[in-house]
Amino acid sequence: QVQLVESGGGSVQAGGSLRVSCAASTRSLSGHAVGWFRRPPGKEREFGAALSRSGSGAVYGGSVKGRFAISRDNGKNTVTLQMNSLKPEDTAVYYCTAGRRVITSSLTNFEQYDFWGQGTQVTVSS
Repeated sequence: QVQLVESGGGSVQAGGSLRVSCAASTRSLSGHAVGWFRRPPGKEREFGAALSRSGSGAVYGGSVKGRFAISRDNGKNTVTLQMNSLKPEDTAVYYCTAGRRVITSSLTNFEQYDFWGQGTQVTVSS
C-alpha cells in the first residue's frame, strides 16, 4: 500500500505558476508509474501528466503540454508537477497517483493506477 499526500495547491492569476507536490509516506515510489490527474468543477476527471515506471518517458495531456512539467525524485519519494502559464480552465482539484503495473501505453488511463492522494485545489483567476 502506498499513501500519497499532495501539497502546494492554491490560487493564482492567469499567466502565473504553481507547483504541486506529492509525497509517498508509507512505501517507496520506485518501480511505480506516477501521474497527475485533475477534475475541473462540474467535469469528469482528466489526464494531466505521467511518468513511466522507469522514469524515462513523460506523457502529457493535450491541454497542458508545453506548460506543465512532471518530475520525480525517488530518493525523496516525491512527485512534482510544475505548472506554468496557467489559465482559468486549469482550475481543478489535482490528484497524485501511482501504480506498479501501469504500462507506458496506458499512462493516460486512470483505471490503471492503484493509489491516489486526497487531492489539492488549484484555482486560476482571470
